[in-house]
Amino acid sequence: MDSTDSCGCGHCSAATAPILPAGRQSSEPKTAEQAASVLKENLPRLARIGLAVTLLVLGMFGPGRIAGFPAPGSPVLVGVFLLAYLLVGWPVVSSAVRNIIRGRVFDEMFLMTLATAGAFAIGEYPEAVAVMLFYSVGEYFQDLAVGRSRRSIASLMDLRPETVRVINPESSAAVSTAPEAVDVGALIEVYPGERVPLDGIITEGESGMNTSALTGESMPQSVGPGDEVSAGYLNESGRVRIRVTRPFGESAISRILELVQNAAARKAPTERMITRFARVYTPIVVGIAAAVAVLPPLLIPGAMFSDWIYRALVVLVISCPCALVVSIPLSYFAGIGGASRNRVLVKGANYLDALNDVHTVVFDKTGTLTRGAFAVSELVPRGDVSADELLRLAAHAESVSTHPIARSVQDAYRATGKEVDGTALGAVAEERGFGVTAQVGGHSVLAGSHRMMHREEIEHGDCDVVGTTVYVAVDGNYAGYIVVADQLKPEAVAAVTQLRAMGVERIAMLTGDNRHIADDVASRLGIREVHSELLPEDKVRLLERLQNELPTGRKLAFVGDGINDAPVLTGQAEHMVHPAC
Repeated sequence: MDSTDSCGCGHCSAATAPILPAGRQSSEPKTAEQAASVLKENLPRLARIGLAVTLLVLGMFGPGRIAGFPAPGSPVLVGVFLLAYLLVGWPVVSSAVRNIIRGRVFDEMFLMTLATAGAFAIGEYPEAVAVMLFYSVGEYFQDLAVGRSRRSIASLMDLRPETVRVINPESSAAVSTAPEAVDVGALIEVYPGERVPLDGIITEGESGMNTSALTGESMPQSVGPGDEVSAGYLNESGRVRIRVTRPFGESAISRILELVQNAAARKAPTERMITRFARVYTPIVVGIAAAVAVLPPLLIPGAMFSDWIYRALVVLVISCPCALVVSIPLSYFAGIGGASRNRVLVKGANYLDALNDVHTVVFDKTGTLTRGAFAVSELVPRGDVSADELLRLAAHAESVSTHPIARSVQDAYRATGKEVDGTALGAVAEERGFGVTAQVGGHSVLAGSHRMMHREEIEHGDCDVVGTTVYVAVDGNYAGYIVVADQLKPEAVAAVTQLRAMGVERIAMLTGDNRHIADDVASRLGIREVHSELLPEDKVRLLERLQNELPTGRKLAFVGDGINDAPVLTGQAEHMVHPAC
């Protein structure tokens, strides 16, 4: 069965047809095993923070309250604070030392180290430990959020094949090799359930390819000899042999992974801002402290160096950027955590800020506005055939097919509480690109595409139906059609309406799906701007064009899921916010 129709009647639409995309990456919460792995990975860090908190509390409240505890000012008590300080502050101190060796003296690490050393020098031990402790906790929470994003991006690497089954031209035997080692022109073999490892053209075999991971197209594509396939497609039903047309480095999936990796390597604007701020702020603070320590004793009669050095150290302590580098990440983490509880992954705190300036929101379709799960949405009988009878005949005819459209029809029939009667089923023949011919209860039933109806010269007037359509004929007479469609998410219409109410001025939809299906979904959602039949790189280029049309200071938000959305979700374009993936 094929979902691609080009009947030439002037009304038929080229449709490409759906299945729940097996290759689509999920943003579902991590499994218990993954959560345990993350906890185990962070256990040493948590232990250091916990021990530092314990020592700080004991050092602050132990003297005079706990029998035998060291007295205030004793070397042992100072050692307690120093141990707590090193447990959480050593990464900052070591980083400051390394930066000084590399010639980068005035940064936030240097100032925190100098300020906390000054706190120790003037006897404010709890202050020194608290600065490092708060910074360490803030960094931990921020790293948790960043780690979630990195693991999500790393899951893309599951699409990269480890080996390729190459056919030896002399012996016809299959040899496993690395994809990078496969030459253009080589013949490779892909079994059902495997991903296509390299771009190429099918030379042998027929199958259904789930292309949603790359194109976002909702229905799988039926392919056979002569058809071109891309790396990353999921082979669903049949064994195929493919003649390689591009090396691995130039394949579709490699291009996507390269976009993701390049985008992930780029620094966020907030990171760059803090670095620039530290380069200016730190020398100024150090200079002020030095002036406080040196100038008054030189200029004011009777001023003591010891007093003003103490005051200079106080200046360093109160000017420590701990509040800036800790409180802001912690406050944003509350927002990020709240979003994650609603299964929304925010890539960074700066994107929460950027949402205030959103002018345009761009949506992916499949799996974002729609469920990505496909079912019979409409039964339209013609003539004397009832809707129930139309579904029964189609389900029986399709009962031996494994095509996703056939499975949707079968599922709809089972949902009525009935099962296919095998005794009523006679000879069945399935033709790729056309459909199924079957004997059902002594009647000849055809269930398939426009092309089958035209080839068999069966008159029907339903050429302009939007969506993936199964046409049914009984004993040469047209009996009606069944529409199989992706289902809108129940909250999609409300989400679009609320965005407009919140002041979003432009809403658009980008999808790899075909134009007619995309237009139908957009019309049901009230979205007037639609761009369809896009490849991942097309989405990046189009997003850049939409950004260039933004008013000054405004932002564009992209909402999507799946590998095909990865390049834009990881920030390939400037001035874009991608809060959810």
